[in-house]
Amino acid sequence: MNSTMLKAKLHRACVTHSELDYEGSCAIDGDLLDFSGIREYEQIQIYNVTNGERFTTYAIRAEAGSKIISVNGAAAHKAAVGDCLIICAYCAYSEQELLNYRPRLVYLDETNTITRSSNTIPVQAA
Repeated sequence: MNSTMLKAKLHRACVTHSELDYEGSCAIDGDLLDFSGIREYEQIQIYNVTNGERFTTYAIRAEAGSKIISVNGAAAHKAAVGDCLIICAYCAYSEQELLNYRPRLVYLDETNTITRSSNTIPVQAA
């Protein structure tokens, strides 16, 4: 049996571009892709914290060090420049793989600079 689990997350990415007249996808700074382990052309889920939209697309590599997060094509209707996003990739893992499973969680500031990374989500006290 396989379980679909969170593979990687870019938490609180800020949209720098929203390009309606583009083939599609989400362009992400190549350094952020490499650090998070999200592959170019990999399916991603995007959760727009600003407006509540949720959609599926795929990642493409933007110039390394550019800090670009560009939502393109039809998805540009769902995210505007300045919106705050959570970008997630998921993967199916076998029971054996789950023994050592850890997601890659990457936390960003408003300039898409990495502030920290982790493999666990902190629990907040009630």
